[in-house]
Amino acid sequence: MTELVHVGHAEAVSTATRWWRDAVIYQVYVRSFADGNGDGIGDLLGVRSRLRYLADLGVDAIWLNPFYTSPMADFGYDVADYRDVDPIFGSLADAKALIDDAHAHDLRIIVDVVPNHTSDQHVWFQQALAAGPGSPERERYIFREGKGAGGELPPNDWESVFGGPAWTRLPDGYWYLHLFAPEQPDLNWENPEVHAEFESILRFWLDLGVDGFRIDVSHGMVKAEGLPDVGHAGQVKMIGTEVVPFFDQDGVHEIHRAWRRLLDSYPGERIGVAEAWVPSLDRLANYVRPDELHQAFNFHFLTTPWDAAAFRTVIDESLASAGSVGAPATWVLSNHDVKRHVTRYGHGELGLRRARAAALLTLGLPGSAYVYQGEELGLPEVLDLPEEYLRDPQRLRNPEDGRDGCRVPIPWADVQPHFGFSLPGIEESWLPMPVSWGPLSVESQLRDPASTLHLYRQALRIRRERDFSDDATLTWLDSPEGTLAFRRGDGLAVTVNLTGEPVELPAPGRLLLSSAEPLGPGAGSGTVRLAPDSAAWWEC
Repeated sequence: MTELVHVGHAEAVSTATRWWRDAVIYQVYVRSFADGNGDGIGDLLGVRSRLRYLADLGVDAIWLNPFYTSPMADFGYDVADYRDVDPIFGSLADAKALIDDAHAHDLRIIVDVVPNHTSDQHVWFQQALAAGPGSPERERYIFREGKGAGGELPPNDWESVFGGPAWTRLPDGYWYLHLFAPEQPDLNWENPEVHAEFESILRFWLDLGVDGFRIDVSHGMVKAEGLPDVGHAGQVKMIGTEVVPFFDQDGVHEIHRAWRRLLDSYPGERIGVAEAWVPSLDRLANYVRPDELHQAFNFHFLTTPWDAAAFRTVIDESLASAGSVGAPATWVLSNHDVKRHVTRYGHGELGLRRARAAALLTLGLPGSAYVYQGEELGLPEVLDLPEEYLRDPQRLRNPEDGRDGCRVPIPWADVQPHFGFSLPGIEESWLPMPVSWGPLSVESQLRDPASTLHLYRQALRIRRERDFSDDATLTWLDSPEGTLAFRRGDGLAVTVNLTGEPVELPAPGRLLLSSAEPLGPGAGSGTVRLAPDSAAWWEC
């Protein structure tokens, strides 16, 4: 029996040719991508030097993590000046040159914008501290008096995502809200000045030529009226089963509608992408309604365990929820905030096999896909970084949640100590790289036709040659337990064996690409034996 999944409505047909609907977007964590000036830290010059690599890989766009002026309390997500580049990463002229060079390589540029909070070194916050309670300057942020006889208790029971109270008390007795680190005070989006400032910031970068924005904590700008208590103890998580008073409030959608109108006023299909950790895919669909943002990260797919039934469920629900509002589904396996999926899927040889199979599953689904830098090399999480290098503020507050291991620099060449990440003569990169990474380097994998890098390049070439559409008609095919098999509306079939044993199933057509070579024909006519933890693409 086959099951046909129809998704979308008439609006989707007229927008199917828009670049972002089926784009493959490559995430560059600038600090760790390539060092162009020899200080051991990645920068914009380094990104420019590797644009040919990204074009040859076959991606459509690059998303850059924040490179703005920042004290780096949260590695750039604490922004002190949204209209300038931190000297660590270069200059505003470097940013403009990168945008122009990327366009010359037929690559679009998406930049981060951080609207939930600023740095405590931002001029607005410094003015708020100097102006004192009740001032217009303080109305740009969320200041409150404390509870208790002397105001010695926080205004409510909210906890920071990084651990500990979400409030810090000032010497004048007032408290300010920070859903993340104390160095990241939350803005007050009930203040019209905040709206006007961010519209100006977006225009600044759009005028410079960027093609869109990834909106950090896009679900967090609006807080529930009265700032009520959460009402339960425990560490706040970015994704859960309920709406809390500081995340996913309905008021955020008015902000996104205003930003969509701004984006639509510029030529060239400029886009907005929501980082929204929300309780359900139905809630996520609210962020990509026709008058809101263009895409939203699918963290429900990212957090799915290595299980065929679980993947089928999240795929069906993702296509249905996005299609209900005429939006493309998005698929993502890793990013700068989570452990790399090679490690999550089992680490070592097992984790790599599964990661290669997951790549073909992900890139074979209708919609847009995101690739985190190094994913195409099969990089694992680095679990044994020396203690003196670990500076992630999330880890400092909760050792189990450290993100340093997924941010280790990219190995470009076979030579130690930093495998071509920085200039010759530089002894080390800002995070040390495992001595075993030589075979994982770009240089090594380009020489090996069976490498993970070649698998990604082949998959992305096939997507382009076939003019992959986000045709959201997906037909599930019969397959044994522990496997997935589906056919797209454009004649591509995908089979995935998520078990640890060889599996025999019908061959849907002519083999195009596989993460591990099939083990040969099956016992029956027209069948094939798939290797354990592998995936294949078929022309049908």
